[in-house]
Order: sequence, then C-alpha cells, then structure tokens
Amino acid sequence: MAGEAQRVIEEFWRIQDDGDYTKLADLFAEDAFLEDPIWGQYRGRAAIMGFMTTMVKEMGDRKVHFTVDEICGDDHAVWARWTMHMEGAPSRGGVGIYKVSGGKLTYYRDYMDPAE
Repeated sequence: MAGEAQRVIEEFWRIQDDGDYTKLADLFAEDAFLEDPIWGQYRGRAAIMGFMTTMVKEMGDRKVHFTVDEICGDDHAVWARWTMHMEGAPSRGGVGIYKVSGGKLTYYRDYMDPAE
C-alpha cells in the first residue's frame, strides 16, 4: 500500500510529465536538498526553483523527456525507476531516491545509467 511519500512522488511525476519543472518547486520543503549527477547540488526551495527553471530550458532545447517505469515507497522514502528519452540518442535508465516529511520532499537524488 502506497504511503504519503509515494503519493508525493506520484504527484511529482504527474507534474514533470507536463515539462514545466518549475511547478515541482512547491513539492519541496523550504530546506530541501537536491543532488543531480550532472547539474550539481541545490539546498533550499529557492535554489531548487532556479535549478528547475534551468531544466525547463535545457530539457526543451535538447528535446529530453522522462517516463517513470516504477515507483515504490512508504510514508518516508521512495525510489522511482525512470527512462530518459532524447531525440537522436539512445534512451538511458536511471533511479531517483526521495525522502518526504510532512508531505514535502526533503531530499532528492538521481542516479543515471552510463551512456552507451
């Protein structure tokens, strides 16, 4: 049975599917910490919003979109297996790990399969 954290991450993926990553910022706690394997680390909702704004442009310019393949979690932690699709390049898999407290993301980290 899905817990609170899983429900938050399911909402995260519903929002992300639209391609406007800035709408994700409200899901993060004020002091959240995000680690991206390519773009770096961001602490706090304002910094995360800046990162998400960059992602809207970069993912749009590169014609990248993500699909979620599986989400599993409880009330506190979730992992999601996803696939990155980019025009003119092979798809790449990855996993996101997430921590949620009080209905807000407090930690988010992605891991990506190596490029072929």
